[in-house]
Amino acid sequence: MDQPVDKPTKGKRPAAAGGASKPRSASAERVRRHRDKMKAMGLKPVTLWVPDVDTPEFKEQIARAVEVINADEESLRVLEGMQELGDFSDWR
Repeated sequence: MDQPVDKPTKGKRPAAAGGASKPRSASAERVRRHRDKMKAMGLKPVTLWVPDVDTPEFKEQIARAVEVINADEESLRVLEGMQELGDFSDWR
């Protein structure tokens, strides 16, 4: 049977061996102050995972989506209408 695993209390890191913590570097201290400031503003850090646009699979998926859009007559009419409304004179 699986053995139970002791997990640290949520949000708390285990204490360093011997009870003494090592001093923080200057950059770690700046990060801590920044995070404290953001938390005081009512914000919390989040991690966002986004597609890796450099993978061949992602590039193939985009190419398929472009083909579908380009083959659709309604999409072409919308694009033509947008081009008529847009001012592209300052584009290089």
